[in-house]
Amino acid sequence: MVKPAPSIKRRRPGPSRPKVALLIESSRAYGRGLLQGIARYVRAHGPWSVFFQERRASDPPPEWLEGWRGDGVIARVEDYELAGMIAKLGVPAVDLRGLLGDLPMPVLETDDEDVVDLAVDHLLERGFRHFAFCGFDGANYSDKRSAFFVRRLAEEDLPCHVYVPPERLESTASFKQEQLGLRHEEDVARWIEGLPKPVAVLACNDIRGQQVLNVCRQHGIDVPDQVAVLGVDNDEVLCELSDPPLSSVIPNTERIGYEAAECLAKMMAGGPRPASTIYVPPLGVATRRSTEVLAIEDRHIAAAVRFIRDHASEGINVSDILSAVPLSRSVLERRFVAFLGRGPKAEILRVQIERAKELLKVTDFPLNVLAEKSGFRHTEYLSVIFKKKTGMTPGQYRAQALSK
Repeated sequence: MVKPAPSIKRRRPGPSRPKVALLIESSRAYGRGLLQGIARYVRAHGPWSVFFQERRASDPPPEWLEGWRGDGVIARVEDYELAGMIAKLGVPAVDLRGLLGDLPMPVLETDDEDVVDLAVDHLLERGFRHFAFCGFDGANYSDKRSAFFVRRLAEEDLPCHVYVPPERLESTASFKQEQLGLRHEEDVARWIEGLPKPVAVLACNDIRGQQVLNVCRQHGIDVPDQVAVLGVDNDEVLCELSDPPLSSVIPNTERIGYEAAECLAKMMAGGPRPASTIYVPPLGVATRRSTEVLAIEDRHIAAAVRFIRDHASEGINVSDILSAVPLSRSVLERRFVAFLGRGPKAEILRVQIERAKELLKVTDFPLNVLAEKSGFRHTEYLSVIFKKKTGMTPGQYRAQALSK
């Protein structure tokens, strides 16, 4: 007897994955942060079929976008060519650039007014009374930050010097403004040399900030004592490669990317698009050496502070400072307290602890090596003073830093 073949149960087709195109530059930290935020949303709420290829902000639209059959787009729209191609697709789309103000798609971007507020607060805390802005004239993000910076300083009754380039392109493309601006290095140098000192310079982004630092180094202008420089975007590689390392405002790009993906998902499901731009505040300021200073008009105390910053990890003491500046010990102590609120010995210790923190975060040095490289002669003393100042042992601090 032949047994009948078993019946085959067919799976019901599940909901198809939305096909989403990501037209976001991967060449800069800002774009990569957006992509990370989108990826986090997809992992939690997906899956999506993602169409993405590495690109720069200046790249033309990818060839595959012409006639692409998908369900949604998240893009950094730099020009009307890309905007037109997205419109022809007839699918929901979200813009993360905000450059073109008449696009029929919602916009999510960094809140530049909050960026400027963080920057001004950071620089005011360091005692500056002279301020300047160096941007890429004509780039929309730069022009907005310049206007907010001037307005906020006016509210503080403080003047602001704004760099004006010798020429300007009639183009909305930010990358073209940046390319032109980077060719004006000698003009930027003359502008910086003419600023009142000490001065705090807000650069429109980290690329401009690095250029300002290069100009200062080439022309013998001390950073941060004469010119403190603060960038925007916190591109960690670019900031750390700068000399000295560049402080920068940290945009919340992951949150922008996540909320953009959430917004697109709702629109693909038939929901309405947001009626107005969604602004996402930045996270804070990553402080590095380019603003690690107090604006001290007393040149001897400024020199002493600079000496400590440059040599604290060598295990110096107050006597070493006195050999570098023409002051008596009592005058040095009194002026330090007047300007910094602490004595020179406390300032040496503060810089040594900050150096130890940095080494704990970026190296796996054992404690004896770390103590030597941060200026402590004895490992035991480092352990005791580190816990007293931070509330954690060096090992606990390293473990916490690695967990973030």
